[in-house]
Amino acid sequence: MSLLARIRKKGFGGCLRYAGVKMGLCPPPYNLWSGDYLTWEDACRDAAGYDEASILEKVFEANMKVKRGEAVYERDSVVFNHIEYSWPLLSGLMWGAALHQGNLRMIDFGGSLGSTFRQNKFFLNTLSNVSWNIVEQPHFVEAGQKYFLENDLFFFESIQACCACKQIDGILFSSVLQYLEDPYAFLKSLREYCFDYILIDRTPFSPDDKDKITVQHVPDEIYKASYPCHFLSSSRFLEAIGEKEYRIVEWFVPELEKTLSYRGCFLKRINHHDI
Repeated sequence: MSLLARIRKKGFGGCLRYAGVKMGLCPPPYNLWSGDYLTWEDACRDAAGYDEASILEKVFEANMKVKRGEAVYERDSVVFNHIEYSWPLLSGLMWGAALHQGNLRMIDFGGSLGSTFRQNKFFLNTLSNVSWNIVEQPHFVEAGQKYFLENDLFFFESIQACCACKQIDGILFSSVLQYLEDPYAFLKSLREYCFDYILIDRTPFSPDDKDKITVQHVPDEIYKASYPCHFLSSSRFLEAIGEKEYRIVEWFVPELEKTLSYRGCFLKRINHHDI
């Protein structure tokens, strides 16, 4: 059975769109991804980017609807009248808290205006202590600090700034690593912070273990944008994380991105108790 036939049989829409791009079956805007670029710079030339003011405006408006009680949940600027839980991610958050006597002190890197925090707040409220710290682009941080601060929700412009004033045990990357120019160099840089655990969610990995650079197109009904996107190499990812520094506790398929390519994992820092 061909790859395309297997994908159709399994019903993995996102990967089918990606396969359609690679096989030249259907052009954008019906695909989420297009191209197979040699460099990040090449992909940037064909992409509009993510840091546009219009994107912040749509995300801000959606989160304000949740804050005012006009919607229950927001993800990627789309509002819902019910919460769509990612149960694997939630289990990772509760696992991280269990490692620290019920305290969840973490960074949500690229966490927008607090979507994941509010998504899981019902369960987070059962913990002894929560310190949810979002690291984002400056214009998101400004909006977050002005309109969305809570007793357990904070906003920073860098990991360094957050760790300088907060006790942090772990870090979450949910649908963010693929949008960094060099995710492998970035992951290597995390080692200096010695996070006890790392949670990865909604991250595309290349089926052939070769890093691929594409352009991802956001459907117009969400917001008009496109940006470079990696399909990560699993082996390069593990090498960058540091196999002597961290061990994989578990891999999972994200609840909200059930395609052949999207994966997530929990990583635990290795110490003398683990050896």
